[in-house]
Amino acid sequence: MIRFYNTLTRSLEDFVPLEEGKVGLYCCGPTVYNYAHIGNLRTYIFEDLLHRTLVHAGYKLKHVMNITDVGHLTGDGDDGEDKMAKSAREAGRSVWDIAAFYTEAFFHDEALLNIIRPDVVCKATDNIDGMIEVIKLLEEKGHTYTAGGNVYFSIDTIDDYGKLAKLNLDELKEGARIEVDGNKRNPKDFVLWFTNSKFQGQAMQWPSPWGTGYPGWHIECSAMSSRYLGHQFDIHCGGIDAIPVHHTNEIAQSEAAFGIKPWVRYWLHGEFLLNDKGKMSKSSGGFLTLTSLTDQGYDPLDYRYFCLTGHYRSQLRFSFDSLSQARQARLTLMRRVAALKAATKAAAALSGRAAELEKAFFDAMEDDLKAPQALAVLWTALRDESVDDAQKLALVLSMDSILGLSLDKAGEDAAPADSFPQEALDLVAQRTAAKKAKDFKRADEIRDQLTAMGFKVVDTPKGPVLERCNLGN
Repeated sequence: MIRFYNTLTRSLEDFVPLEEGKVGLYCCGPTVYNYAHIGNLRTYIFEDLLHRTLVHAGYKLKHVMNITDVGHLTGDGDDGEDKMAKSAREAGRSVWDIAAFYTEAFFHDEALLNIIRPDVVCKATDNIDGMIEVIKLLEEKGHTYTAGGNVYFSIDTIDDYGKLAKLNLDELKEGARIEVDGNKRNPKDFVLWFTNSKFQGQAMQWPSPWGTGYPGWHIECSAMSSRYLGHQFDIHCGGIDAIPVHHTNEIAQSEAAFGIKPWVRYWLHGEFLLNDKGKMSKSSGGFLTLTSLTDQGYDPLDYRYFCLTGHYRSQLRFSFDSLSQARQARLTLMRRVAALKAATKAAAALSGRAAELEKAFFDAMEDDLKAPQALAVLWTALRDESVDDAQKLALVLSMDSILGLSLDKAGEDAAPADSFPQEALDLVAQRTAAKKAKDFKRADEIRDQLTAMGFKVVDTPKGPVLERCNLGN
């Protein structure tokens, strides 16, 4: 039985889908006004682990992700200007060009990280009609008002606003600051549709019953998820920063429009990636992209491995030292698997201890995606001398169906030349020459010299492999 921590109930729950054997999953996608930073990408890696785990468990999955290419303001509280328009102005390009460029960049990053593309990728600009229909439905049911040319959702028309974030509305009202938007009857009301009465010259605009304009950010996800998954579905994911505003407002408008509670059964949220300045974000400046890492010689899968070392609901602190440790661990793992591939003709069916280890691995993943524990089982399996090489190889490849580290490609490419100091590489070559000359005393001396440097040599059928002693040993 799969278990998830449900943000809505603040508890671990057995996962029971609405329809047996099927899962509807919606994930908030990127706002394509800039490159995704590595904190953003951590969330998509967590969602990829969820995708892979559900598929492995035998569910028929429909995974939907949106692309926000209009409507997301620089302030989540309906203040500021559209992020797309701001980026386009600063770059001297059209908003359509900006959206296309950064959408392509996002999916390029995802491919490098072995993130499986969702079954449905839907752009906000392709779903304007659907958003208008949901707003009309809310209007018919008495949940909206128009002020200053814009259409607002009135949170006072429902009795459980803020339940996801556990908001105390009385406290919020007492301590509410003066809103930039004076049209709001309640400071927590939010815009469903902006018209050109507020945003003169807005590049992206569409006709609507309330005037020419464009949608608010929150209505996008309600309209697109309902189009592809229906008025109620199983799982909604996103970053933890979406809880107090975006996801809270999604729930309010969706349950008011569709008349179904709960609109979403399980809410899963990924925690922040931290750096030395705190939470990584675009607004704070100095954020790191995947290209920032590859430009310094790291493989994108080094970052994926790094993310696997932390549970998705725990904050993870990034540093280049920790990324380097993940890199060396991943390279050691690849070398171990390459040695297994060289030592055996083919993977074998699992039995006995190997089957127990496989079960332990998938039990960890099905218990709220405990990737660090699952990764530890993988290393345990590689060290277990009671499991033969053929079963060990099969076990590793089975686990990698979730981990997504491309372990099946181990041995196909040489490790980067700068993985180890040149002095260590030279000593390995000297040891090989000594062994060929049957100077085993000299070979042993070189081995001891390497050990003192923090390395060891593993002899494989394809030749010696150098490893760091303190990683995976």
